[in-house]
Amino acid sequence: MHVHFLTDEPNKIAKMRALLEPQHCVDPTIVGSNDIRVRHNGVVMVDADLRKPERIEQIRTNLLALREVREKLFVVERSMHAMVVQAQALGATGIVSRAKEIVSTIDRLEITMRTERHEAAEEPAELAKSALALGSIFTAVLNDMPIKLTDAEAATHQVISGVTQNGLTAWLDDVRRYHEGTFQHCLLVSGVAIGFALQLGFPEVDVKRLGMAATLHDIGKARIPLAILDKPGKLDAAEQAAMQAHPVIGYEALKTTAGVGPEMLDAIRHHHEYLDGTGYPDGLKAGRIADIVRLLTISDIFAALIEARPYRPPMPRPEAYKIVCGMDGKLEPALVRAFQHVALTA
Repeated sequence: MHVHFLTDEPNKIAKMRALLEPQHCVDPTIVGSNDIRVRHNGVVMVDADLRKPERIEQIRTNLLALREVREKLFVVERSMHAMVVQAQALGATGIVSRAKEIVSTIDRLEITMRTERHEAAEEPAELAKSALALGSIFTAVLNDMPIKLTDAEAATHQVISGVTQNGLTAWLDDVRRYHEGTFQHCLLVSGVAIGFALQLGFPEVDVKRLGMAATLHDIGKARIPLAILDKPGKLDAAEQAAMQAHPVIGYEALKTTAGVGPEMLDAIRHHHEYLDGTGYPDGLKAGRIADIVRLLTISDIFAALIEARPYRPPMPRPEAYKIVCGMDGKLEPALVRAFQHVALTA
């Protein structure tokens, strides 16, 4: 396996070579260098300080030269939430932290590529741009900085473009191929919601409106610990309470942002509300749940079921739709029926 190793500390090169060679070939580059020997096979591994803006820009430039290498692993401690978010914004397909995990991940990727005769593919431009804009939003929320609505508009525009040009299935496949975790979920929800709006024949302004709500719906998760977001098992009571705080966190982060109106704030705060009043955070019942919220909730649930997680593969779309159909009393039946084409065919 050929490993393009980008690092900002020369002493890390010898350590990575000792870890991976001779079974794998480590090809090192100091971040910011223009001397990159581009090979279209193998993986990119980045081990650098993602807290420095100038370093991030250098890495982005280096990754542009290596854009045809599909797998991009970032060496980041999962407890360092800000750096994980930044790695995902830069297009990480995987996060590794310990030596044993690095070795096992590289070995697994080598087997997969050899077995499938994998050919590296470039991440679609719409997806890359949407993820970059989404990363800026999450970074702003994490650092308690003002959110640029233009970032959400840019991300939404790219999703609309990708789904319109290539179809929802291609969008979903590409998202799962190139992204993971909360970023994957947000990009999937945006694609599903936009596909739903297009299927319903919404005018362009309403497609964008639902798409914007989907883009922003989970930004509160930027402040939820990764140990909770990525936990494979059932959350305990305290963890569940922390997780259920994310709609309010997102709402609070956006309520003073110019251009974010009441309808958008309603969707962000209430996308986990159910018609029977069993949702959160406010236990709303049918009469108080707006149409945009009902559409977003269906899209959110479906996307969560079909996303790929480290501890389970994505659920097949027919099975996921069956679960959505079985949520009697919680979701709008007419909208669930209208969602069938999106779930199974689009």
